[in-house]
Parts: sequence; structure tokens; C-alpha cells
Amino acid sequence: MSASASPATPGREPSQLDLDTLSRQLNRPVRDVVEIPARCVCGNPLVAATAPRLSNGIPFPTTFYLTHPVITAAVSRLEAAGVMNEMTDRLGTDAGLAAAYAGAHEAYLQARREIGERAGTGPVPEIDGISAGGMPTRVKCLHVLVGHALAAGPGVNPLGDEAIEALAEWWTRDRCYCAGAWDDAAPVPDKDLSRHVKHLNQNQN
Repeated sequence: MSASASPATPGREPSQLDLDTLSRQLNRPVRDVVEIPARCVCGNPLVAATAPRLSNGIPFPTTFYLTHPVITAAVSRLEAAGVMNEMTDRLGTDAGLAAAYAGAHEAYLQARREIGERAGTGPVPEIDGISAGGMPTRVKCLHVLVGHALAAGPGVNPLGDEAIEALAEWWTRDRCYCAGAWDDAAPVPDKDLSRHVKHLNQNQN
């Protein structure tokens, strides 16, 4: 962490148990997690906040990464139902919604800068001005918007908030859905096959 970095919000700093749980949730070892910005009512992670530059040098624009299997599956159902196209269409006709969504984009960039300060990564010019999920003009990944909305709290990302409300059939904030969602007894994954690592390996060969 850099000397000028601000301290993490109390209760957000990940413990080793948090990191092991994240790895089991994602079925891969997590990397460069700076905070746990949203948790289940039972305390398990819902979202991981990741440094904007990974320790292997690769820029990582998805600051808030949705990790809980029940929520990720529910969001995938919304995506399959065509919700993203409907939201993008509304951005073109609803000036108020478009302005609020542009504000969410700016909030995402500011949060990434703060996460980067706490992680000590410094500026990441490769992703400067680029948020995630299609912001600020379209919707291309609801998982990103839901992750941001859960991390930032209600009223920051309007379409993320809408998506969370639409998840009520499968997940709500006030209940725990962790039982059976992943295997707590399984070994913690230690082999990373993510596209970011594959990309790094290809560049080194």
C-alpha cells in the first residue's frame, strides 16, 4: 500500500477466510482483492473489489466483481431474458435515466481510483476513462452493474438497482442463500485458468 493511500473502510478488508470463500465461489484462485464491499447477511462475500492493475501487470477494469453463485446465476437469467437490450433502448429515450447512468459511470471511475490508491497500484492509463458493463451509454453486462450497485449501495447505479429488484424471485438482500451454493469442504482452488492469466501466458511465449 502506498504511503498516501487512504485506509480501507472498516469491515471491508478481506480475511484469509474471505479469500478462500471467494476462490471456492469462483472455482479459481482470486487475485488482488482489495476489499469485500458487499456481504451476505451471514457475512460471506457477495462482491470482490479488485485492484485496477493485477499483480501480473495486466489492467483490470472490472473493479467490482460479483462472486456469489446464486446471484450470478440469477443475473444470467435476466440477461438471457433480454433485459440488457431493453435497458439500452431506454437509455436512448429517457434523458433522466441516461444522466443518472452517466453519473454511475463517473462514480465507478472514482471508486476505482480509490481502490487503486488503497492497493498502491497507482494510475492505470490503459483503462483511464473506461468503466465497465457498457457504461455510460449502453448495457452489456448486468453482472457488472449488479456488482457495482451492491458495492456502492442504492441510488448510485440506477440500472444495477433495477436489476437487483428484478432478482427478487431468486435472491434478496435480507436472506442468506449460501447453503449449498459452493462446497465449503472442497480444497481451495490453486490453478488459475482465467482469460487474464491465459492472455499473460500468451504474451510471454
